[in-house]
Amino acid sequence: MKAAFFDLEGWELPVITEVFKGKGIEIIRAENDLLNKNTLPQIKEAEVLSIAYSLADRAVIEALPNLKLISTRTTGFDNVDTVFAKEKGIGVINVPSYGEETVAEYAMALILNLSRRMSMTFLRSLFGVFDQKMVRGNDLEGKTLGVIGTGKIGRKLIKMASGFDMNIICYDVYPNQEVVDKYKAKYVSLEELFKASDVISIHSPYTKETHHLINFDTLKSLKKGVLLVNTARGPIVDTSAILQGVKDGIFGGVALDTFEGEQVWVKEESIIGNKAELPAGEVFKKGLESFYLLRFRNVILTPHNAFNSHEAVRRILDTSVSDIGAFCQKGNCEHRVV
Repeated sequence: MKAAFFDLEGWELPVITEVFKGKGIEIIRAENDLLNKNTLPQIKEAEVLSIAYSLADRAVIEALPNLKLISTRTTGFDNVDTVFAKEKGIGVINVPSYGEETVAEYAMALILNLSRRMSMTFLRSLFGVFDQKMVRGNDLEGKTLGVIGTGKIGRKLIKMASGFDMNIICYDVYPNQEVVDKYKAKYVSLEELFKASDVISIHSPYTKETHHLINFDTLKSLKKGVLLVNTARGPIVDTSAILQGVKDGIFGGVALDTFEGEQVWVKEESIIGNKAELPAGEVFKKGLESFYLLRFRNVILTPHNAFNSHEAVRRILDTSVSDIGAFCQKGNCEHRVV
């Protein structure tokens, strides 16, 4: 089978080549850049497409007539048109578990950063400003943490937060009894979570139901001074609502590792170098709104970095390559979503 890889870093290619050796898989393209319409004609023969940040939408799928498998080296697969892929009989695979502790640790770090105003402390210290009153924070002990989504990452965060003696409440359409029995967490409605939480951390997948789960209506329910952390998917949070909430003093702090329009900033080199198509106007607008949030001292934006540990990145590659190999040899693999 002929395979094309995009969104690589460079070090992965020798690993991929070694794993595929003797398995009848030919790598016809291996790019560090995003997949774009100019590249599509050059991979027309591809039977396997492996991506991370790139889109595999209807146009991409239609342009690759031999395509049999799309592998997204991520847990979320909203960058793939799974409905159209299914119609065309194309398999889609993801990496459902590679770093629940990696992302949960990062979320906990952001919570600590916001509660103790660490970013502002570091910034002021760089300029020799050591006024303690300006960077006074709050304890986490005794505060209420609201966790939206209690899958593997959410449960890891709950375990960590319990060590800080936080009160933990959760929302999930599929409650997990373990977090109740083991960590004394309590499942509540989403509205109750918004009203009671001192800290909210989002760990749910992005679906039609979770689109803009945090929105303008949500602002009316939130406790004044609440801290919000999102390490899940950007569109779960309405950037316009966050901007309004920050301006109105509803949020004591906001930390977004993933945010609407993030591709404008996270992949700016590809865009500036004209290697990728310009994002749609609405994406640019959301990107500008997100960037504007940085004007506020209690806002942190990071570049979709929660997953990014050496261990987790290697696990992602190993799982993806193993699944691609199994699919090419057996016609199926473990982590198939379509």
